[in-house]
Amino acid sequence: MHYTYKTRGVCSKTIDFDIEDGTLKNVVYVGGCNGNLQGIGRLVDGMKVEDVIARLEGVKCGVRPTSCPDQLASALKEALNAPKE
Repeated sequence: MHYTYKTRGVCSKTIDFDIEDGTLKNVVYVGGCNGNLQGIGRLVDGMKVEDVIARLEGVKCGVRPTSCPDQLASALKEALNAPKE
């Protein structure tokens, strides 16, 4: 399943990714800190979605209540709860 998530409260604009058999693939952030976000995408590629959520949920960026990693966790939770096509 391919999913695009519009981020909230961070520099990146969207996160695109695929979920195949419960595994996260092809994470691409649009906008934000390019090198760091490419790094996050590569680090989580091939991980189980639940493991990514557990590791990234709650990460903050400075005084902001969220971060790009936290937004990925939110995106994955939303994707898991989305109606199946």
